[in-house]
Parts: sequence; structure tokens; C-alpha cells
Amino acid sequence: MPEETVSGSSVAEAEEQIGFSYCALPEVPEREFAPDIGEERMSLILLLEKKWVNGTVLHYYFFDDESDGEYVYLSDGTREFRTYAGDEAHKDVVRQAFQTWKDVGIGLEFEEVASRHEAEIRIGFMQGDGSWSYVGRDIIDANPGVNKRTMNFGWDLTRSPKEIDTAIHEIGHSLGFPHEHQNPHAGIVWDEEAVYAALAMPPNSWPREKTYYNIIRKISPDQVQGSSWDPDSVMHYPFGPGLIKEPAQYHNGLRPAGGLSERDQQWVRTFYPPLQPRYPELKPFAIRQLDIAQGEQKNFVIRPEATRYYTIQTFGVSDTVMVLFEDTGADLRYMTGDDDSGLATNASLRVKLYSGREYVLRIRLYYSGGSGVTAVMMW
Repeated sequence: MPEETVSGSSVAEAEEQIGFSYCALPEVPEREFAPDIGEERMSLILLLEKKWVNGTVLHYYFFDDESDGEYVYLSDGTREFRTYAGDEAHKDVVRQAFQTWKDVGIGLEFEEVASRHEAEIRIGFMQGDGSWSYVGRDIIDANPGVNKRTMNFGWDLTRSPKEIDTAIHEIGHSLGFPHEHQNPHAGIVWDEEAVYAALAMPPNSWPREKTYYNIIRKISPDQVQGSSWDPDSVMHYPFGPGLIKEPAQYHNGLRPAGGLSERDQQWVRTFYPPLQPRYPELKPFAIRQLDIAQGEQKNFVIRPEATRYYTIQTFGVSDTVMVLFEDTGADLRYMTGDDDSGLATNASLRVKLYSGREYVLRIRLYYSGGSGVTAVMMW
């Protein structure tokens, strides 16, 4: 992540004085699987479970009321109120970062909204709380509530042009991407006590548990993209000298190149490729075979002829996530969804649809096992 700076010092000088400011992810309990879930099935679920269905419109909201915030207890026993609200200059950095991801050419859309009730991503600028984000669908699954942040920027994003990488990094987490330096394929051997000591000092002042969770801990191989390591990824922290024992070339520090790497762009397009403008129609009582490979997605348009409750369900021995949106003419609004991954059930929705309106159904396949094909039907 970009560097902490001090008044009157250049960014480079400040790096030598006090090091780097790092992102700290909210801790979410690891998923537990039933003992009969095979290794291949489990690995595909872990790779995809935090990713959005492609074509999702992610609505983001900036806390804008000074009364939004919380009290922080200080070391002298007093407490201080710190707001979540930020100024337009900071918001513009984050807006530019959303556009940076969109400019890669992906199927996701980003829309700023004025109401927190309409937003999946709720952004605060609480100073001193670090910069962080929930990862992908944890934004919804962890259910922090509409008055809670799903992303925060806890230092000055305007202090250096490099700080846009802080915003790009946190948005990368919101898209479902983990920390690249925790990639088990990296082969990084830490001087662990040196890492703990460095992160215990300002500007981070982390306890050992937070340092372990965000740096030392290796994430599951099933949660990372591919079988290689990208030290230039925007999802990778920079590190100063003396923290990395191996690979030897990083004894004196590691600094990503900045911005989205070629591999970052490749993987975000893999999970969220540009969408075709026309989808096949799903009609009542007509079975539609999905005919997609593991990790791929099928999209349908639904145009109900009658206003009533409908059931939409997948069939077959498979793990899928199925999400329904209403096409408002301006964008696609999330209605409901179901994820049957790791369960002995099929994804199923029961929802009231209205004649004269148009809906979009998106189904992503985690895993398909056994005989036969995966299909979907509405009735």
C-alpha cells in the first residue's frame, strides 16, 4: 500500500522514517464444509464464493453526514468522536479508482448512489482507523448493516498521487481479490519477529494477531488465482528491507510497480469478462440447459406475461449461485439470490414478478459432478 508521509518530508524520506501504511481486512470466520465434500469441489467453491456474478451493478455510497461516525477511546482515558464523512477531494480519488477498474473492460458496473439503503459498498473516511474493505460477497454475507462501513480510508488520499493505489487496492478487495503477498505460491519466508516489530510501530501500530492475519498467514491455495505469484500486483503490500528472508532478491525490500499489473487485469477480466448485449429468454415450464464449464456463467432475460409468484430453480448435481435482477431501464437492481455451493440442494428462488417488466437472471457454476447436465427452469 502507499506510503505514510510526515509534514515537510517527501514520500521517499518518510518511507525511511516510518515505513508503510497497510490495509487490514476485517476478520470473517472461515467456511466449514461437510466431510463428504470432495477436494475438487471444495477448491472451486473457495475460488469463486466471494466473487460477484458477472454483470452485477455494484452501488457505492459515501457517508456524507458529520453525525455518522463513532467514538474512539484514547490512551489518556478520554474519548473522541470521529466522523465517517470525507471531503470531495477524497471522494474523487475513490471515484477515479472505480473508473480504473472499469477501464480494464469488465462486465461489472459501478454506480454512485445518494442513499446508503441502495448501496452494497458503503465508504467511510474515518481517520486513524486504517484503510480496509470486506472481500467480495462478504459485504453482503457478513451483513454489517446499512449504517456500517464496508470500506474505509483512514489516511490522507490526497497527500501523494500514488495514493490512488490505496483506493484501487481496497476496491480490488470489494471485487473478491485477496492480498497477493499472502499467496502460498509466493514462497516468501518472513523474518517473522522483524515483521511483528515493524508493524507494532507507527503508522500501523498493529497487535501481533492483526499482523499475522494480514501478512504472515498464508491463504488457502484454493482462494488464489492461478499457480504463480505477482509481486507487482496492486493487491500486494510494499515491504521495507529486513523483513523478507526469501526470495533473496527481496532482502532489501519489495515495492510493486504501482497501478494494476498485467496479471491483475487478466484475472479481473477472467472472472468478469465483458457481457454480450443479448440474452436468451427463460420462459415458464421450458427447461434451459446451462452448457457452461466450471467457473463460467449463463445469463437469461425474463419477461413475465402474468403478474404472480414464480419459482426459478436449477437442476442437476451441481453447485451454483443464482441471482435475479430487475431491469429498471437505468440499471439492474438486485432482487434476490441463492447459493447452493457445498450443499445437497439446488439453487431456488421464489419471487413475485410483474407483467410488463423485464428481469435478468444470472447463474454461475462452481462445480458440476455426477451424470447428466445442469439446467434451470421457471414455473
